[in-house]
Amino acid sequence: MAIPITARGAKMLKDELHRLKTQDRPAVVQAIAEAREKGDLSENAEYDAARESQAFIEGRIMELESKISQFQVIDPTTLPNNGRVVFSATVTIEDVETGDRQRFQIVGADESDTKAGRISIASPIARALIGKNEGDVVEVQAPKGVSEYEIIAVEFI
Repeated sequence: MAIPITARGAKMLKDELHRLKTQDRPAVVQAIAEAREKGDLSENAEYDAARESQAFIEGRIMELESKISQFQVIDPTTLPNNGRVVFSATVTIEDVETGDRQRFQIVGADESDTKAGRISIASPIARALIGKNEGDVVEVQAPKGVSEYEIIAVEFI
């Protein structure tokens, strides 16, 4: 199954994988070697911490390699701007009740960052918006209840 991701998100995860393999993994191997030199491993907290760190790093490397092999990189600038909300679109919405506006890009789960204006395609608001068009009003079921938003603009930047 393909995992949709933007080019920026793919680069971010590939950079993390490279760092884990070239910096973090060798550093933890060195830390384990140094802890072993200190003698009795049964009561060596440094050794235990280094082994735990190694397990985390190896697990994350495996997870990233699996995801990267399944990437479907989507470049929003190559998509037709027909006003329809799709993955990687940057959407401006307005709360029908309050008039408050929000602008965000719909991205993959691994690259979402609400403070930076990137929301996961799995979020309730993104799921409500996908497939809709500029001018449509959508209902979003949120923890605080149902909210209505008008789609003001759909951009592919």
